[in-house]
Amino acid sequence: MLSREQELELIDTLRGTHPDAFGLDEELWTRQSLTALIQNRFDVPLDAGAVGAYLRAWGLGPREPRERACGLCVGAVERWVRSEYPAITRAAQEHLAEVYWIGRVRLRGTMPAADVVSAVSSRGRVRFMITTPNVDPPLPREFVLRLSGEEQRTVHLIVDGSWARNEWPRRLPRRIVLHPLPSCGRAVAA
Repeated sequence: MLSREQELELIDTLRGTHPDAFGLDEELWTRQSLTALIQNRFDVPLDAGAVGAYLRAWGLGPREPRERACGLCVGAVERWVRSEYPAITRAAQEHLAEVYWIGRVRLRGTMPAADVVSAVSSRGRVRFMITTPNVDPPLPREFVLRLSGEEQRTVHLIVDGSWARNEWPRRLPRRIVLHPLPSCGRAVAA
């Protein structure tokens, strides 16, 4: 178990960095790379379940699509899942691609404040990065590119209402396909 001081130090260490900066073989932070960093940095042996508990406490982890929507958009999201999502999963299967659900949460109780941009695969694998929040930051291009990996895998990314379309990265490689999840915020800003 990490002390609160160690947890805050860990969050500060993760801010703006990626696992490869620590010699770890991952493009983005995962439960496994975070477990290795905790062991190396604090000499605290934690199993993947304990690290997963930290991630859930930070607001990361699998969420149902309706949990990604504001109260006014739940119906639109449910209709989208029934009508649009099956075509996305079929296209991903045809391209041997992974489907990720992307969102952002604000970590509370950290100074300075931190945002976590996360992607959860359709298989439940969480990949994330911690950033320093600013007013209405765009969807980080680097995050999206790192989801595709060094192998330049094809990925389909379902982007929740954390970012309006005009905040999405421009001129992405064709292997990266962005899909908007219905959102009140997106309808206003798009």
